[in-house]
Amino acid sequence: MKKVSISDIARKAGVSVSTVSFVMNDKAVKMRISREVIEKVEHVAREMGYRPNQLARGLRTGKTKTIGLIVENISNAFFATLAKSIEDEAKKYDYKVVYCSTDNDEGKARELINMLSQRQVDGYIITPTLNLSEDICRLQSENKPVVLIDRYFPQHEEIPAVLVDNYEGVSRGMEYLIAKGYRKIALVSIETEMAHMKDRLRAYSDVLSRHGVEPQERLVKIVPYSSDHEAALKEVVELLASAGKDVDAVFFLTNYLGVLGIEAIKKLKIKVPTELAVLCFDDNDIFRLYTPTISVIRQPIEAIGQKAVSTLMERLKQPGEEPFPPQALIRLEADLIKRESI
Repeated sequence: MKKVSISDIARKAGVSVSTVSFVMNDKAVKMRISREVIEKVEHVAREMGYRPNQLARGLRTGKTKTIGLIVENISNAFFATLAKSIEDEAKKYDYKVVYCSTDNDEGKARELINMLSQRQVDGYIITPTLNLSEDICRLQSENKPVVLIDRYFPQHEEIPAVLVDNYEGVSRGMEYLIAKGYRKIALVSIETEMAHMKDRLRAYSDVLSRHGVEPQERLVKIVPYSSDHEAALKEVVELLASAGKDVDAVFFLTNYLGVLGIEAIKKLKIKVPTELAVLCFDDNDIFRLYTPTISVIRQPIEAIGQKAVSTLMERLKQPGEEPFPPQALIRLEADLIKRESI
């Protein structure tokens, strides 16, 4: 099949080749081409199946109309849903998304940034690893806008970040558990120094202290991030088995830990909620399908994706010579979804 050229589009649309070129390269408004002509050219281009060469277009316009999306693990339900939300929102701005996973590996994260830089993406949306702040600051200095999602760097307020209010979300969940009469609340989290997880841990301790309950170290299980499935499951089983009746509720701080928790509870034949109440930060289809259904603190994933893209688009509007506009940390509210497990 013959490749469609801008000359073919010009003939069918009844306009000049230069007019088609201006429309295809986002210069139509600047060249004062009417909205009617723009829409006609775009309609003909779509009808003829025209596919512009993005690399060549990038060399002409300085933009490739692509966003580099780097997340922790694209197979995780939270990040998969977030990526879809970002992709859908980017489409509204006529942007494509190239996405990849770091597996929380520092070296891999840097390799991915370099790879996307070579592909000349216009901007980045990143779930950062712990020590990636310098690399992100370097992108900023090169006038490549970056928006962080899910995590942030407290020491770098100049890097915009969109995430849920982790402290408030866990606080709300803990207050709900205590209001239902639970006092011996165990916690399962992952081993990390990232600020968002520290916020969740701090909320757990603060709420207990406010209600006169002394946080007990033996009721807190920190699972190493590098643990494989069996090792992580063993950690959770050990916590619930050793605590026994000294625990009346358990709060899992990520959805994949919550899934592990369900497996451990089933293994130990613990009855939920009569013997143990269960709450998880982040939702998952399994939590709705499990019997009894699992209560969660649900992040507004679509809103996070939409806000991240709109924030990036605002920064892409800035001329390269000018500093990026100041951008505060954007924290969105999480929802407490009450189900049968409490």
